[in-house]
Amino acid sequence: MASSTSVVLAALFANGAIAVLKFGGFLLTGSPAMLSETYHSISDTGNQVFLLIGIKYGAQEANRSHPFGHGKAQFFYSFLVSVMLFGIAGWESAKHGYDALTHGGVHRANEPVTLLGATFDPVYVNYAVLLGAIAFETYAFRKAYQGISRQMHEHGWESLREAFSKTSDVTTLTALTEDTIALAGAGIALFGVYLTRTTGNPMYDAGAALVIGLLLMGFAVALALENKRLLLGESLPEPAEDELRRIVADWDGVTDLVDFRTVYFGAEELLITADVAFDPDLDTDEIDERISAIERTLIDHDDQVQKVYIEPET
Repeated sequence: MASSTSVVLAALFANGAIAVLKFGGFLLTGSPAMLSETYHSISDTGNQVFLLIGIKYGAQEANRSHPFGHGKAQFFYSFLVSVMLFGIAGWESAKHGYDALTHGGVHRANEPVTLLGATFDPVYVNYAVLLGAIAFETYAFRKAYQGISRQMHEHGWESLREAFSKTSDVTTLTALTEDTIALAGAGIALFGVYLTRTTGNPMYDAGAALVIGLLLMGFAVALALENKRLLLGESLPEPAEDELRRIVADWDGVTDLVDFRTVYFGAEELLITADVAFDPDLDTDEIDERISAIERTLIDHDDQVQKVYIEPET
């Protein structure tokens, strides 16, 4: 938890600083792509705040009103991140890019700027800011990718797509999504600014802004859908659930597994309930011993399992 918090805090301050620099580049050149990237970085800064709130709130102990803890807070605040990506960064970026394409816009990439007695080409500010953003986001992407790779190895997931659809660690999922579109967005913006500077045609820059906006909205919708499944109470993926189910069904003294259910109540926090029929020759103490042994085995088998409730059937 502490390491996750430190990573999010570092990203918060970095994205805030990058947003200021990108906005400065936009003011100097009027570049639509730089304004789109400014929206993007402002959104990312707000997103880090939401993730921090989710981490802190989700770590609170269980109480009477929340008997299973506050783990789902991370699902909720990660969902808000997807709304931020779509509603602020994506929509505004796409809208601004579309307006620049259809109505034209101010673009001063070829006009020299004098600042503190020095004259320079402002487009190099854009280059420097975007290259710096790419360098930082590459490092952040690497950290998030290591986190998701660890989960893929642990659970036997074979692709990022499978991990994206099955993981309950929404903080890592959200970070990986943000870093992916941040890298792609900065690259697209750099390419658009370069083409406009080289050809003198502002449509490349405006088109880059539109593409960045559409990219943000697409990823935002995908992220929202993944958080929706967890907010609504998704179970463990079927192959992993079947392994747990077999542990109970094959236990000595169990004659029938009447019902077996799993549900996530937090990031990598799993609840199991089971209705189990035992051999009628077993007395109450023997049944209690077997239930305790089954619970310990389930928890040992999958470290996501936090709560197990087994109801003996007669």
